[in-house]
Amino acid sequence: MDLPVDAERLRADLEANAAFGRVEYDDSEKRGRTNRTGSAANEAARDRLIDRLEAADLDVAVDEVGNILGTWTPDSADPAAAPVVSGSHLDSVPEGGIFDGPLGVYAALEAVRAIQDSGAEPARPVGVVSFTEEEGGAFGDGLLGSSVATGVTTVEDALALEDDAGETLGEALDRIGYRGDDAIDPSTWVAFYELHVEQDTVLEDAGADAGVVTTITGITHCEALIEGEANHAGATAMGDRTDALAAASEFVLDVEAAANAIVEESSASAVGTVGSLSVSPNATNVVPGRVEAGVDVRDVETESMETIIAAARESLTRLERERGVDTELERPFDVAPTPMSERLRGAAHAAATDAGRTAIDLHSGAAHDAMRVARVTDASLLFAPSRDGISHNPREWTDWEDCAAATEVLAGAIVRVAVDGE
Repeated sequence: MDLPVDAERLRADLEANAAFGRVEYDDSEKRGRTNRTGSAANEAARDRLIDRLEAADLDVAVDEVGNILGTWTPDSADPAAAPVVSGSHLDSVPEGGIFDGPLGVYAALEAVRAIQDSGAEPARPVGVVSFTEEEGGAFGDGLLGSSVATGVTTVEDALALEDDAGETLGEALDRIGYRGDDAIDPSTWVAFYELHVEQDTVLEDAGADAGVVTTITGITHCEALIEGEANHAGATAMGDRTDALAAASEFVLDVEAAANAIVEESSASAVGTVGSLSVSPNATNVVPGRVEAGVDVRDVETESMETIIAAARESLTRLERERGVDTELERPFDVAPTPMSERLRGAAHAAATDAGRTAIDLHSGAAHDAMRVARVTDASLLFAPSRDGISHNPREWTDWEDCAAATEVLAGAIVRVAVDGE
């Protein structure tokens, strides 16, 4: 089926969305935006999306945490049939790129418009969704809107989350007019597709138009506490110190070594990172007395993640014994690896072939809303190429032609499910 994806229309939508929270740079290669949930930029981005959904004849719903769903029910469709839904998110990290999130939302809308323009007759409704606070830049740890929609997090807990200024999510959504009262329930969808920029170089290196994700990585966040004794940097002899930062430096290297060992022995996709340190009292002339370390462990195999966490615990035990520090390790955030639907992956590959596009299998090293939706219905994550793999950065870039090509694959996959029943 010929699906007339309009590359210029898609580009115009993405360019317009990029203006909300735009950050200005002297470097012309930088296109950054800061679009945090509850901000004026976020309100404007939501307003424009709803305008564009309604202009394409989609009925719009907004739920209690600000998730937005537009649904197109053509005359050919059974209104009671489970819809095929696609989308992503509009929020960003500070000074993030213009494609991360919005490409998935507006590609989903462009896919609907292309299906409308093609004259296809879907047997079921087709939806476009934008989930709230995917990045976790203001409230929570990320994937918030999809977590509420799929029952992982309660509405009450989500609305009570506070940003750095002490404002709750509920207050922020009330202020911008996006605390709705509609129901958005992905368990009632027959399928969910999310298109996202890859944030790596696999597609670019392969010269492929699209990626079909096999598994989304699992993610564990740990908080390590290492307590020594603060003391005078000049008057405390080296042998009399219990330096928490010196101990933490060994911990950082132990986590890195554990991840490298897994990569060499069993799983090339495993990663382990100590990405944050909070040092107290954090003064040049004071032996550090306390360090809080943030640990991020990811892989598509649960066993390798558990091995790295076990190595982190062993490291802290050794540091207590050898350096005399006290330690703790908490694990507040844990998401298991999530395989994507084989049925929907097959439809995406077939759509790529029909469109004359090349699509390859790969895994995702980043979390996406699709992993939450996969808990309650069939879900599939598709990728568009990322130049040099850069993301969460103003230099993030996906060529406009690549955006359109990946959208053709998305539209074709949606048609196969909504029209042909695959």
